[in-house]
Amino acid sequence: MALERLFRRKRPSGGNRDVPELWTKCEACGAQLYKKEFRENLYVCPRCGHHHRVPASERVEMLADPGTFQEITGLRPLDPLGFVDTKPYAERLRAYQEETGRKDAILGGTCTIGGVPAVLLVMDYAFAGGSMGSVVGEEIARGAERAAAEGRALVIVAASGGARMQEAALSLMQMAKTVMSLDRLWEKRLPYVSILTDPTTGGVTASFAALADVIFAEPGALIGFAGPRVIRQTIRQELPEGFQRSEFLLKHGMVDRVTDRRKLKAELVRALRHLHPGVPYAVGV
Repeated sequence: MALERLFRRKRPSGGNRDVPELWTKCEACGAQLYKKEFRENLYVCPRCGHHHRVPASERVEMLADPGTFQEITGLRPLDPLGFVDTKPYAERLRAYQEETGRKDAILGGTCTIGGVPAVLLVMDYAFAGGSMGSVVGEEIARGAERAAAEGRALVIVAASGGARMQEAALSLMQMAKTVMSLDRLWEKRLPYVSILTDPTTGGVTASFAALADVIFAEPGALIGFAGPRVIRQTIRQELPEGFQRSEFLLKHGMVDRVTDRRKLKAELVRALRHLHPGVPYAVGV
């Protein structure tokens, strides 16, 4: 009788909203994925290999050696133009800051990567689409200058929709600023490695992201200046299959390597040890 009562029990209505969701769905193939295993697989679908977007803080954990990351970013954006579209820019910034716990769309710090001293900068797509405004440009410039001053490699993980429209020309100025800051690294023959993730578009692609000594791209990442739809409408022609995806760009010489995220750190370490003048290249790495 006790067993019979057990099976006749009604499910609680409404559910417990404090219980975390344990499953998620692959954006590409629709497979149901256990979140814990999904994170352990670095947000790569084990069924189809689709690379999902990664929170900036977890990207740092994937690349920096454990216990070595010391944050150097933290500038707060302003609203110099008093910009208003459907809502004030200042209000949008507050919402993004509350949602992400970050002051702007970048997280960076000093660390070692495979024992190589580095400055690691990671763009955060969750904050305003990873758009590059005055703060992002300044943090990248300062990161490059610090790497040059301290003899460190520079590694930037790009994930961005481009320049931030609410800052107008001020955001476009960051393209020149970030490019000029890289000169200090090149003068000292220190390596700069760019990692392009989905998406990397607009002024980010047209500036620092495409000027590295080595450019890695994740599989299937959208990389370009304008989006495919805009290009198609402008030139009024059908675009090649896979246009602006990382594999297409590799075939046409615009990136050096398309690398599965699960192998990315090993390949990044190999490149840094080969290029950094102060680190002996380790055989077998």
